[in-house]
Amino acid sequence: MRRWIAILVFLIAFWNPAGAAIIKLYLKDGTYQLAREYQVNGDRVKYFSTDREEWEEIPLDMVDLKKTETEVKQREEQIREENKANADEDKAERQAKREARSVPADPGAYLVNGASIQPLKPGEAKLVNNKRRTILKVLSPIPMVSGKETLELDAPHSQVIVKDPSPEFYLRLSEEERFGIVKMGEHNGHRVVEKVTVVPVTKEIVEEPVIVPTYHSQAGDGLYKIWPQNPLEPGEYAVVEYTDGKINIQVWDFAVVPGK
Repeated sequence: MRRWIAILVFLIAFWNPAGAAIIKLYLKDGTYQLAREYQVNGDRVKYFSTDREEWEEIPLDMVDLKKTETEVKQREEQIREENKANADEDKAERQAKREARSVPADPGAYLVNGASIQPLKPGEAKLVNNKRRTILKVLSPIPMVSGKETLELDAPHSQVIVKDPSPEFYLRLSEEERFGIVKMGEHNGHRVVEKVTVVPVTKEIVEEPVIVPTYHSQAGDGLYKIWPQNPLEPGEYAVVEYTDGKINIQVWDFAVVPGK
């Protein structure tokens, strides 16, 4: 939208109703004449005045021809650059739409892997304390957590290896939930998705994931593209979907291993 507003302003400023470019024919006294076109004939400059809609002549030594020609060339270059930028933007938009259409209809997370879309397998998260490991049912909140626990994935490393430190993902939601990317820690050879605490008396559940700053854009109904604001450091990560305070987090894990 902003692009079209900018184009409209440019057209209003530099184009007349007949569609011809308006030229500022600069004079050496600091003023200028508005012209649709001009030509140098010997010691005279003939120009078509847009104010009076007729051809007029003026002595060449009264005209700052260098300033006039410089502005004309700058405007032509600006038009070329804007046309190229608009063409590049249109091409990027078409490519983005084609990419989004290739995302499967099933809810889940998908890694943009070059020209292909790679489905990610959801991880099986478990609540862990000193006494037990409880499997967390996907999108099925656990009603009670005892004290301090951690939400973990088995094994120290993800099977999904990403070499690009700025990976892009699509997330197709089954329902409207919060989502993002988290950096996982380590605990007894397992990956920690987040720490979980139950507040005494109120029994309020406090979740403490390490959220990575991300950008996201909506690519369709329930479909979002998400990517980190800054390159990710090597380590274990996950795309997550969740509701605050319900421990219903759904996890799609991956590891950033540059150059592997």
